[in-house]
Amino acid sequence: VMFNSRKRLGVLFSFISLLLLGFMPIISNSRPLHISALNFALYLSIWQLIFSTPVLLIELRSNNKGIFAADLSDRLKRKTAIIILITGAMFGISTFAYVLSMEKAGSVGAAIALQAYPLFAIILEAAFLKKKKRLNELFFTMILIIGLFYLVTQGTWQIDELSIWFGLALCVPLIWSIAHISLREVLNRTPITPVQVTFFRVLISSIIIFSISFTVHGLDEIINPLRNSTFQVFASLMGLVYYLELISWFYAVRHIDVSLASSITTPWPIITMVLATIFLHDSIESYQIIAMLLVIMSVYGILYSGRRNSRLIITNN
Repeated sequence: VMFNSRKRLGVLFSFISLLLLGFMPIISNSRPLHISALNFALYLSIWQLIFSTPVLLIELRSNNKGIFAADLSDRLKRKTAIIILITGAMFGISTFAYVLSMEKAGSVGAAIALQAYPLFAIILEAAFLKKKKRLNELFFTMILIIGLFYLVTQGTWQIDELSIWFGLALCVPLIWSIAHISLREVLNRTPITPVQVTFFRVLISSIIIFSISFTVHGLDEIINPLRNSTFQVFASLMGLVYYLELISWFYAVRHIDVSLASSITTPWPIITMVLATIFLHDSIESYQIIAMLLVIMSVYGILYSGRRNSRLIITNN
């Protein structure tokens, strides 16, 4: 397949996103675990904000001022602000759920569970956007459900083996799906840039997680990690990698179809699995490998079926 320069750039950003996604669970679980997942989520969000601010300022000094120079109606401004606030809060909660599920469910299991994103996207698009799915897409969706059920029951198929932490991991792609569907309107109807979307996302996430941590732990527990240099190294590294992944993904889908970008990033749990055995000395169970293969096969099937069905609709019209 030959790509023009624009598509080659999109493919490159997708591969960068793939590698970063594979590393993120390893960084999260390599931190000093005696400091709570909530405070790790807070500090990685703060570091994301630190990294994103100069990038935003550089963009604003250029000719691309995006949403700040847009001539929008008052109604659209209010709607945009509300969507950004709500989705920012959702991303904040999902960041905490991501860190906690990686810690409790294990980097490999949680990474596979996060692949449920297409399942929730299909359900939400059918419910709210009235997008009907064809039989082939539903078939691969069923395989995805089977693979995830096999994973969360730890290969036993028994309900009593259901892990609450895998359930928490499944909440992360659910929140992502809702937030991304909500943000799509903002991205389509306003000239907001990927840099600006990311900045507002991490700003609101930091405020939300700080508020939760302050309520749960108090100010002393928030300040104490500042004295732990090892913790801050991992928090800053996680914040940097997470921020670069967000930017890479937004620029990838700007140059190529979401389906192509998604198909490139789909195998990232394999990278996590290899890295987890090397750096975390995790033991990989056979049921995790089987579940991963089922999930990856079904995600590719959903993506392929979606592209094929879209072409059929265009041809018939």
